[in-house]
Amino acid sequence: MLPLLVAKQIREADAFTIAHEPISSIDLMERASKAFVRWFINHFQDKKQSITVYCGTGNNGGDGLAIARILADHHYKNLQVKITRFSDKVTDDFNANLQRLQQTSISVTEIKAGETKFKENADIIIDAMLGSGLNKPLEGDYKSLVEYLNSLNKTIVAVDVPTGFYTDGEIPKDTTILKTDITITFQQPKVNFLLPESGPYINCCEVVKIGLNEKFIRSVDTPYYFVEEADINRIFKPRHRFSNKGTYGHALIIAGKNETMGAALLASSACAHAGAGLTTACIPQSGLVALNSSMPEVMALLREEDELPEIAWDKFAAIGIGPGLGKSTDTLQLLNAIFENYKKPVVIDADALNVLGENQQLLTDLPAGSILTPHMKEFDRLFGEHTSWWQRIQTAKAKAKELNIYIVLKNDYTITATPDEKLYFNSTGNPAMATGGMGDVLTGVITSLLAQKYSPEEACLLGIYIHGKAGDELALPNRMHVVLPQKVINQLPITMAKLKA
Repeated sequence: MLPLLVAKQIREADAFTIAHEPISSIDLMERASKAFVRWFINHFQDKKQSITVYCGTGNNGGDGLAIARILADHHYKNLQVKITRFSDKVTDDFNANLQRLQQTSISVTEIKAGETKFKENADIIIDAMLGSGLNKPLEGDYKSLVEYLNSLNKTIVAVDVPTGFYTDGEIPKDTTILKTDITITFQQPKVNFLLPESGPYINCCEVVKIGLNEKFIRSVDTPYYFVEEADINRIFKPRHRFSNKGTYGHALIIAGKNETMGAALLASSACAHAGAGLTTACIPQSGLVALNSSMPEVMALLREEDELPEIAWDKFAAIGIGPGLGKSTDTLQLLNAIFENYKKPVVIDADALNVLGENQQLLTDLPAGSILTPHMKEFDRLFGEHTSWWQRIQTAKAKAKELNIYIVLKNDYTITATPDEKLYFNSTGNPAMATGGMGDVLTGVITSLLAQKYSPEEACLLGIYIHGKAGDELALPNRMHVVLPQKVINQLPITMAKLKA
């Protein structure tokens, strides 16, 4: 897993690299600037476009000065630099790069305090004003300047972090932040880049490596981790010869009502396609024809209205409950029955989560290692209203520990909170998957993996990853605007076959 560092730890990684590579700070800045430029020139190839680089007087500004000089070396002709001299604070590396820039023909102007009203005519703006050093909302001249730049119809590319954006911690409401088309960030994504608050300000984020000491980064004590394909390959267990359906477990999906059988069909189908040896769907009597016609591979355990079926709990290696159940007394009875009779981890989604939210005392009855898979609103119904995603991930971390469970908080970068207070951000998935029923598919996948004897943590990380990866393999090469859940289900065995291939 890639540890994700907060701003203070990133500065420590810089210092460690400088001391132990060894490399001077100005040379590390040069390396970072060259990495930025390599990405930039591959994507902005028209060297006649006008570019203005806005530089603060700290190290982010020093990056900007070096970037302007290196772009000139690559024959970008229409360059200018504007330095925001809004205070007397300046770093040595900024001054060193300013001296280097002054040896070139690039136009350099300074914007003094109170001089933020001017006209910007450049086609592209490169933002190197503040970077990751911010720890309070913008005010005064920076606030006015960012508001002006946001009003322009310009392409804006940020160096490492957009001006005004917090790399970690709670972002105050109504704070002023520069809206960027692309943020080219150094070494690794910042934690807040992976939360929805980044959406209005970072349209696209690209990570460029700058050679910070990886051994140090992986030694840092952090609760935040980014899941990569190599991690999934370590978890994934290929199928072997002489195995049979009994090898891969029997999963039970409790889902669906008369009017919401689609959710039950999607979850059951996903469970079978993700590899459970046997899948049984506990569904209403009225759904039997639909199940038999759409998924003859799935067995049925029929429920009558207001009456629970007889369930041989011990025969099931994993249970998933919730999709399409409704918030009726039946759902509450089913949850109570599970908690009384089944002591293995349970996957709980959708309406079952809402019933838990209305019956908070049941949270303490959750079998150890159980997995809750809420979206934002379901999460807040369970654990109280939150005003930011930073608050939510801190609550998820605390509740996972308190209840000895796993919480899968759905998001573009779906987050798994674990009982040992870790938060794992998933790296797959795309907006084409934002359609009804996709969560039901994820429930089926995770339940299937539990049945196949993956640990709850492994089932979460692997399930979320292959769910998103299947969507990526459909949407991205084909430029699909929408990917439907059944298409993702059909793709799952193909995606899984590619792991460790």
